Amino acid sequence: MRIEVLIALTLAATWTGSVFAQARPSEAKLGEKIPNLTFKDEKGKAYRLYELKDKKAIALVFLSFECPVSNSYAAPLSEIQDEFGKFGVTLWGLTVNEDDTPADVARYAKKFNLTFPAFKDERLRAAHALQADRTPEVFVLDGNFVLRYRGRIDNMYSERLKKHKDVTEHNLRQTLAELVTGRPVSGSATTAIGCMIVRDERPLAKTGKFTYYRDVQPILQNRCQECHRPGEVGPFSLMTYKQAVNWAQDIKAYTQSRDMPPWKIAEGVAFHNERRMTEQEINTLAHWADHGTPAGDPKDAPKPREFPKGWQLGTPDLILTPSDDYLLGPSGRDVFRCFVMPTNLAEDKYVSAVELRPGNPQIVHHLLLFIDTTGAARKLEKDAQDREKKNPVLDEHTGLPSKFDKGPGYSRTMGVGFLPKGGLMGWAPGIQPRFMPDGVGFFLPKKSDVVMQIHYHRNGRAEKDRTRIGIYFAKKKIGHPYQASAVTGGSGRGPFRFLFAIPPGKENYPLDGDAWAMQDFTLLTLMPHMHLLGKDIKLTMTPPGGKEQTLFAVKKWDYNWQEMYFLKEPIQVKAGTKFHVDAHFDNSAKNPLNPFSPPRRVTLGEQTTNEMCFVFLGGFSQSRLRVLPVSPLGPPSKK
Repeated sequence: MRIEVLIALTLAATWTGSVFAQARPSEAKLGEKIPNLTFKDEKGKAYRLYELKDKKAIALVFLSFECPVSNSYAAPLSEIQDEFGKFGVTLWGLTVNEDDTPADVARYAKKFNLTFPAFKDERLRAAHALQADRTPEVFVLDGNFVLRYRGRIDNMYSERLKKHKDVTEHNLRQTLAELVTGRPVSGSATTAIGCMIVRDERPLAKTGKFTYYRDVQPILQNRCQECHRPGEVGPFSLMTYKQAVNWAQDIKAYTQSRDMPPWKIAEGVAFHNERRMTEQEINTLAHWADHGTPAGDPKDAPKPREFPKGWQLGTPDLILTPSDDYLLGPSGRDVFRCFVMPTNLAEDKYVSAVELRPGNPQIVHHLLLFIDTTGAARKLEKDAQDREKKNPVLDEHTGLPSKFDKGPGYSRTMGVGFLPKGGLMGWAPGIQPRFMPDGVGFFLPKKSDVVMQIHYHRNGRAEKDRTRIGIYFAKKKIGHPYQASAVTGGSGRGPFRFLFAIPPGKENYPLDGDAWAMQDFTLLTLMPHMHLLGKDIKLTMTPPGGKEQTLFAVKKWDYNWQEMYFLKEPIQVKAGTKFHVDAHFDNSAKNPLNPFSPPRRVTLGEQTTNEMCFVFLGGFSQSRLRVLPVSPLGPPSKK
């Protein structure tokens, strides 16, 4: 959005409130002159706030290079500085990480390509003076250093871990445009969403009921360090006592809400690679955080966790990788990119294991693997590459073709654009590779292509990735090819009930469906699938003449965390077993991910604007594995 457009908009601007309930925004210091704060750069040079007396507006933005929300605004804030700088506006970034030195701040600022100065807020003097609570949180001063606005930068986020589909309220831009044009500021305070700034200096306890080394560190090792260590997808590390203390309140909050670790299944059977914490673990972390975060005796510490390097299952028989790096830009929506990798197999093979090694774990959120034997994926890739060459995305500042969000493959948010012949496995942080049971394998046809769909999550910096797939062929005879079938949810009754339509405005619209096993089979995997309106989904199983059993229940669906779940113990399913899927969808304006504003009628389909309701069952059988919406045992007898 250009400055000229914003200035024009402010002539009739009114502050629009979000439909999402937030805590009442703080109005502290509004209308007051802010003191002459002083900051130093990495060379020790002092920068004083009142030296900016010739500016029409100054935006002080509290940042943390360990906070994913803060990092996601690095590029947008630089764009705002570039747009408004020529109109007498300047931004200063103020970092709040206690462990950062001014040299660290300078290094991070360069890494994130900030176009405005960034300083360490020593002893949180500025945070205390302005009563800042979150990163990122912005404080806009007029030319007289009077605070005119405090709060969020825009409404990109509805919650800390959830983004709106589109940014519709540009609070910082609007405030700056109003000050530049001499108009009254139409909105003075909003609630910032991000990471907490702990301003109160609490003394650390020496000991207590639970201590870091004896009680907390083992939990963090087992549940958190897979992602929260240097170079991995976690935005900050939890490898030391000091790091755990810095994030203690967040650890408490996000484990109590079950948002972390990211394990979406709330109840059901046991699965491999479960990232779910026990109630005792959650209570231990909360008590430790609330009672002085005592360190305890370092002698009680467990041995440091060792993370494997190289291929965990040994040297693969076949390694597949995209033809080139994918270049991901620092800002924008997440990207779902499909990479087409020919196997060049001269004969059919069975696969007993797949190991996935992200090239850049900091941006690879999760990935799924599909098999194509028709050449459809190659055509999709060629068409996409031709389009991107003919109509390249332009950099909004230079007007030249952008060097980001480009590389091999094609982008597809929902699905892969063709009907796969089958699939292999998937990957998400924390999933460990494993071999299939003896005699079971994935069928990989000769001359087939493996299509890898990667969900890339931006971290505020320009990044690149080239993920590798290691494929292990079965060394023994495969008597049971891995197969899959699906239980489908819909509305109404009849053979076409899966062709559902979700009405607009419905916050909890139900879809359900039944399917029966046509033959005996062994169940190995489960994978639920919905799109952006999905709210919750549950699958139950009832054997002939038996009791209903919950296989899984996801109570807080998140499309970004879909994965294939491997049962810890395979289930022997009898012919005639009934599977029932029960799901709910939010097609209201209150759903921040709703693809339509205002909401519209949403039907079954592959696109972002469509919905789906499936649970894929994977396993093996002596014959074709099928579950169908009709019982092989016939209708129930009437008594």
